[in-house]
Amino acid sequence: MTLSAIARFLFITMDAQDAEGIADFWAAVLGTERDEELDDGRFIVLKDREDLPALCIQRVPEPKQGKVRIHLDLGATDLSEATARIEELGGSWDGVDRTLDDFVWRTMADPEGHEFDVILTRS
Repeated sequence: MTLSAIARFLFITMDAQDAEGIADFWAAVLGTERDEELDDGRFIVLKDREDLPALCIQRVPEPKQGKVRIHLDLGATDLSEATARIEELGGSWDGVDRTLDDFVWRTMADPEGHEFDVILTRS
């Protein structure tokens, strides 16, 4: 039985005080570029593609507080290289390699502290 969708997926939206800077960070990490800006730059949408949903950065006045209960999981074939490149862009790594069965990953954060994981992949 196929269920009809109640709604369709549009964006993953992330709040940021420096929407331009965070949009540039994520565009570089994900290998994409800005698609459009809405409401005088309050919303910056990054281009999606077949393997990447659209990411929307929303400018907000308040800083991030506490742990966000949803995060992105990204894959990379070389954790050391990915970590170095993310840190060069202003991101950070908490210094811990995590494992679960055959999975190895690192928890990273963008320049405003949004956590995400980079998981070691074979390809």
